Amino acid sequence: MKQITISENNIIIEDKKYTGNLGAFELHEDGRPRHTFRTQTVLVDGNDITFKNCVFENTAGIGSKVGQAIALYVDGDNIKFENCSIIGHQDSLFLAPLPPKEYEKDGFLGPKQFEPRTRRVVHFKNCTIEGGVDFVFGGATAYFDECTFINNEAGYVFAPCTPEDVSEGFVVKNCRFEARPQVAKESCYIARPWREFAKVRLENCYLGEHINKEGWHDWGKTQAHQTIKFEEYDSYGPGADNSCRPYYVKTNKNHI
Repeated sequence: MKQITISENNIIIEDKKYTGNLGAFELHEDGRPRHTFRTQTVLVDGNDITFKNCVFENTAGIGSKVGQAIALYVDGDNIKFENCSIIGHQDSLFLAPLPPKEYEKDGFLGPKQFEPRTRRVVHFKNCTIEGGVDFVFGGATAYFDECTFINNEAGYVFAPCTPEDVSEGFVVKNCRFEARPQVAKESCYIARPWREFAKVRLENCYLGEHINKEGWHDWGKTQAHQTIKFEEYDSYGPGADNSCRPYYVKTNKNHI
């Protein structure tokens, strides 16, 4: 399968569908596993690009069988998505930059492994993003407005690695968190921290019954309770009861 890289600047791309099927466990032509960052269907590293009514898809399958499988990898300035769909399972959407260091050898193996960790800002408007485990992840400041996040298996929506010196990570306003029928009640979490300064803020979002009562997870990083910034304001819906939210999550009284 040919992977697509979009490096042009100052363009608008409309009504395109990009489909791939590469998973992290698959062997690359160099004889090593692809790992996460060589699975992308599309890599966008141009600047000032707007996508409208486009679909980005990785059909490799669930993470437990194929590993991570990126549908869309974004590493450019002033990238906007309007009325687009990003579809995968584990790690559907990666928003650069990468963290400064790997946890394990070859963890960042891929086209941007040795590139500078440039701060990025990305905008999503009225988009649908679907996946299972950590299906929106990375270090960008990303604004999601009126988007829908769909779990197609039990897991976590966001896994940010926000740089320490960046004030905002994933900002999610007027969005909906939904699930496919096969996903069990209370089997999903809003976010967990890929790195210790992870930041996510929800404002006025609908949370379906697939969201666990705790809502947020620390990924076992108890030392990060003082450094992560997880916020949730004015959530509503069956998953919005904040009475069991962890102490390190900032909330207000939800409207259920």
